[in-house]
Amino acid sequence: MLLPYLPLAAISSVMPSDPEENMAVSLALAGLSFMITILIGRPMITALRQHGIGKKIRLDGPETHLSKTGTPTMGGLMICATVVLVTLVFNTAGRLSMLLPIAVLIAAGVLGAVDDRLNLVGGKTSGMTGRFKMLWLSIFALVAAVILHAPDPFGLGLHNMYFPFIGQYDISLIYIPVAMFAIIGSANAVNLTDGLDTLSAGTAAIAFLAYGIIAYQQGQLPVVTFCMVMCGSLLGFLWFNAHPAQVIMGDTGSLAIGASLAVAAFMTGQWLLLPIVGFVFLAEAGSVMIQVSYFKATKGRRVFRMTPLHHHFELLGWSETQIAMRFWLIGMMAGLLGVALALL
Repeated sequence: MLLPYLPLAAISSVMPSDPEENMAVSLALAGLSFMITILIGRPMITALRQHGIGKKIRLDGPETHLSKTGTPTMGGLMICATVVLVTLVFNTAGRLSMLLPIAVLIAAGVLGAVDDRLNLVGGKTSGMTGRFKMLWLSIFALVAAVILHAPDPFGLGLHNMYFPFIGQYDISLIYIPVAMFAIIGSANAVNLTDGLDTLSAGTAAIAFLAYGIIAYQQGQLPVVTFCMVMCGSLLGFLWFNAHPAQVIMGDTGSLAIGASLAVAAFMTGQWLLLPIVGFVFLAEAGSVMIQVSYFKATKGRRVFRMTPLHHHFELLGWSETQIAMRFWLIGMMAGLLGVALALL
């Protein structure tokens, strides 16, 4: 049943109109995405290695990470390629709204790929400047926010904020800067989380699964399919990212995943739950902001041993696998809570 506060005229479907049948197809496409990612993963990793696309590790990070130097990066290419292929073939006919998350995925992925290419072992630079990256990310986010808000047939006509237990409120043009901020914030938060093997891909898969369930409850079948395809591709990437990682997703993957997750959240109308569903991402980004603010305010003192947050636990003696698994568990509980609030 469609929720009344969501204008869904732009989201039509030529796939099964029955929610249960569509969910079955969506789950099948998740499996297909998983298999495609695994099939293209090995030759892609080989190609990255042959072209010298090796990760440069920060010298100010944990010493244990120095062993990762030279690990093929830009692994997000296999995620983006799979999601774009499967979505264009199976989830855009009669569902043109799906071009928006795909466009955001591609735009943020290209931006991340350029940054990764500038940040390789033996390279003369350490990636693009933060201001330059933020400028382009802001442009992509603004365009996406305008399309989300613009009325049909130019956009999706979304303009409401939904509070669990309370109801919905029309926030009119304020919707655009809010959506823009959320897309930028989500992209950067997932990017900061991408510091340990399996950490960002695993927690992102959980978040997409949660929003897939929320979209299913609303009857938003195209969004269900997109979220499941993302989840399947991320799980396929984990096949190669399992510790010790054979490939790192890099900014190519993390920026694309974070930005498209925010777009999917706004398409469900339950974007206020994004900090809950993506609690791990929020904690990682929050730890950096707290550390920087406290450091400046106290002229050199720190709250955490090192940020982002996963580095703090590394320096406390937790193993990389322990941190990833425990953050996964927190992500699962946060996802369940987000789904529960959406159902209410």
